Amino acid sequence: MDEPLIHHGGAPPGASPPVLAARGVAKAFGPVEVLTDVGLALAAGEVHAVIGENGAGKSTLMKLISGHLAPTRGAIEIDGEAVHFAGPVDAESRGIVLVHQEILLAPHLTVAQNIFLGRELKRGLMVDDRAMNAQAAAALRQLGVDIDPRALVSRLSIARRQLVQIARALAVPHRVVIFDEPTASLTPIETEALLKVIRALKARGVAILYISHRLPEVAAIADRITVLRDGRLIATRDADTLSPVEMARLMVGRDMAQLYPQRSEAPPGAIALEVRDLSVPGFAADISFTLRKGEILGFAGLIGAGRTELIEGVTGLRPAHGAVSVEGRPIRLGSVRESMRAGIVYLSEDRKGKGLLLGQNLRVNLTLAALRRFLRHGFIDRQAEERELDAAIGAFDIRARRKEMLAGQLSGGNQQKLLLAKMMLLAPEIVIIDEPTRGIDIGTKQQIYRFIAKLAAEGKAVIVISSEMQELIGICHRILVMRAGRLAGEVAGEAMTEDEIVVHATGVSAMAGDTSMRAAQP
Repeated sequence: MDEPLIHHGGAPPGASPPVLAARGVAKAFGPVEVLTDVGLALAAGEVHAVIGENGAGKSTLMKLISGHLAPTRGAIEIDGEAVHFAGPVDAESRGIVLVHQEILLAPHLTVAQNIFLGRELKRGLMVDDRAMNAQAAAALRQLGVDIDPRALVSRLSIARRQLVQIARALAVPHRVVIFDEPTASLTPIETEALLKVIRALKARGVAILYISHRLPEVAAIADRITVLRDGRLIATRDADTLSPVEMARLMVGRDMAQLYPQRSEAPPGAIALEVRDLSVPGFAADISFTLRKGEILGFAGLIGAGRTELIEGVTGLRPAHGAVSVEGRPIRLGSVRESMRAGIVYLSEDRKGKGLLLGQNLRVNLTLAALRRFLRHGFIDRQAEERELDAAIGAFDIRARRKEMLAGQLSGGNQQKLLLAKMMLLAPEIVIIDEPTRGIDIGTKQQIYRFIAKLAAEGKAVIVISSEMQELIGICHRILVMRAGRLAGEVAGEAMTEDEIVVHATGVSAMAGDTSMRAAQP
C-alpha cells in the first residue's frame, strides 16, 4: 500500500526554544529598506498568523525565513541556533517549506508530474507514473478536492492550481510550513477543507506561519497574530484577544468598521446586457440572465462551477453558443474585439498572467488596451501617456515608489488598481470583474469596493465574480449562484445570506431533511 504523500514532523506543542525565530531582521533593496527590525518566534504545534496591508513586508519576511532572501541584518534561528540559508533548497532540507502566493507550477506538465517534480518516483531506471498518479490523487483528497492527477496544469483553474501547489509543498518532509495567502482563490468550502488540514498539521506538532487577508479566517485558525505595517512590527497578540475589526485597525492605523459602502437603493435602469441560452462547451450550459444599468450583479459558486468560463464565453475569450445582446443589439460570440466595441470590459482573476505585463512599466501597462487614443501621426504620444498615468495614480491611489517601476514590482493591491485604471481608459458601459480583491489587504479592499459602487452610481452595469460570499453580499444587488456549469439559483434582498448561497452552490440544504431548491430566475 502506498504511503501517504503529505509528510508530517516536529516536536509536540510547547517545545522550547522556538522551532523558528526571526531576531531583529531587516531587508533593504538598494537604498530602500522594506523591512525594519522585525522579530517573530514560532513554537511547534502553533499556528502563527502574520497580517498587514499589501506592501507591509509580510511576503518579504516569509522569503527571509524560507531562504529565498538573505536578511540585510538580524538573524534567523532554528531551535535557538542562528542559521544562514544557502537558498530555499537548504531551508527545505532543514524542514522549512513555503507555499507561495504566486503559482509556481510547470503548466505543460501533469498535476502528478508537478507534485513530484525534482523528486520523481522510479521503478528501476524508469519514472513510475502510475505510483506518482496514485499518491498525487491521495494527497489532493487530503485537501478535500478531486483533481485528476493526469490533467495538464494549464487546463486547471487558478484555484485548482493553488491546491496542487499546496499538495506539492506538503510532499516535502517539514517541521515548519509557511502558507502565503493559500486561500486567496478558494471558496469558503474549499478553504474550510484546507483549514482542516492545517489543524491536523498543528496536532502533529508542525509549526505553521499563516499569511491571509481574510481576517475572519485568521481568527478561526491562529493561536497568535503578528501585525506588520510599513515594514515594521506593530504588535504580536494572542488571537483570542483580537476581533477582525481590531486586526484591521492595527493593520491600517484607522477604524475599518465600515468596510462596505452604502448600497444604493435606487431602482436599476434599462437592461444593459442580456444573455440567453448561453453554453460554453465543457464548462457551462443553457445560462440565461439579464444585467441592468446601475446594478451590481454577483456570481457565486464552488471551484469548477463554471463562473469564470461562462463570462469568458460572454466576452469572446472562449468558444460559446447562444445569444448575447448589449442594450438590445446582438453581438457576435467569439470576438473579444466586438465585445469591447460593445462597451464590455473584463478584468481577469489572473491579473499577473492575463491582466498586466509584469516586465513593463506602469505607463505601458496603463495605456496598452487604449493605445489608439495615444497615437499621433503613427507615433505614440509619450507626454499624453505620462499625463494619463499621473491622473490614474491620483484617481486610483496607485502607490508606487516611482513612476518608472515595473508593474511586477507593485504590491498585489496596487497591481489591481493599475488593472482597473487600464480598463477604465476604454470608457466601458459594462464592467466585469473576476475576483476583484483576491490577495488584497483590507484597506485596499475598501477602496475597490467604493470604486465598484461608484461605477454603479454612475449608471454603469457591473458583474462581480467572487469566491468570498461576504464580499458579494456586501456590495451586490443580486447574486446568481452556479453549480456544475448551470445556474442553480438567485438570491436578493434579505435572502442574500451565506447559508442561502451555500444551499444553491452545493444542492444541500442547511436544514436537515429539507431538500427543496429554489428555481433559477434568469
